Amino acid sequence: MAMDTFYREPGPANQPSSYTQHHRPYFAPFDVVRLSEKQRGKLSTSQEEKARQQACGFIESVGAKIGFPRKTIATAQNLYHRFHLFFPRKDFGYHDVSLASLYVSSKMHDTLKKPREIIMASYTVRFPEQAAKSKSIVGEIDMDPAVIEQDRQRLLAVERLIVELICFNFTSRMPFPYVIKAGRELKASKRLTKLAWRLTIDSQRTLVALQYPPHVVSIACLYLAALLSTFEQTEPPRPSPTGCRSDHEIVALLSDHGPWERRFQAQVDDLEAIAHALLDLLLSQTQGPSASTTPSTPSSPSPHVHGARAPTAVPAPASYTSDQLMRLKIAMRETEHAPRSRTPLLGDGYHDMPDGADAIGRNEGTVRFLFGPHGGA
Repeated sequence: MAMDTFYREPGPANQPSSYTQHHRPYFAPFDVVRLSEKQRGKLSTSQEEKARQQACGFIESVGAKIGFPRKTIATAQNLYHRFHLFFPRKDFGYHDVSLASLYVSSKMHDTLKKPREIIMASYTVRFPEQAAKSKSIVGEIDMDPAVIEQDRQRLLAVERLIVELICFNFTSRMPFPYVIKAGRELKASKRLTKLAWRLTIDSQRTLVALQYPPHVVSIACLYLAALLSTFEQTEPPRPSPTGCRSDHEIVALLSDHGPWERRFQAQVDDLEAIAHALLDLLLSQTQGPSASTTPSTPSSPSPHVHGARAPTAVPAPASYTSDQLMRLKIAMRETEHAPRSRTPLLGDGYHDMPDGADAIGRNEGTVRFLFGPHGGA
């Protein structure tokens, strides 16, 4: 079995091999670390993170240019992360993977655009100077048809790899609806829920969506929003609206084990792990604004982006400095709970097995794509 996601069934030596590929909606944190290390190549961890944020910013800009809804953009970012768990970064340009992810995501959410439309929108993001000089009403750049066709063929080639990687499972669950529902159940204020929504958008720029279900991510964002609203606040707390819990009460509730874990099907240690991942993202934004967290939505698209960099970032929640965010991380570490045990999907010897790139995109043998994980009913 290759990484417990792809395995080869035994067959006669003189006949083509058959493959069975199981869809894995989530991976254990250990799996994500191991897979990322394998596909990172010679890049350092910080360089990999920079490349990841650059691609997420590019997806954000192109999606906003086209007018895709938030769910399409967020799913595309998730597909990009998933793709590079199984395919080396050095073998694919981030433009190609990003655009193919947007194309597949547009199919998943019935917001379909033709490959050429997505490619032409990407040119206005990649080459803003030429877009500014364009005489077209929609701002299309006059590109060589041969270049457009080459980009289209690469997009379609990567699209095939992505749809095979997800086993043609076009269902997608986003955390955004759960933020509203969980906020109501927790009796959070509208202000806190709005901040949690922003953090949920940022969460799709990290790998947490590959490790935790969307309802857990949404509750973690509400938890972090409450922490950011209460940590080291010198001003008197705002009075809570009638019928709402205060931010301090929500922090006290979600920071320890209790009946809420069964009610929301979440665990406090998972919330803490997600909160740390988001704090790391916010820290990178405060230390280097080009990381660009909490981008603008398609209803208020950002200006042209120079050099295909990510759009300009909105300031971190509560205007926190990197020192304050670091102190919050330290304070959380002092009281955090032991992480729950999660069985890795990958065996220790997965380096000796065919990787995802070997099992996907082949034109030989027979491949069975199963929506359920291996060993499930």
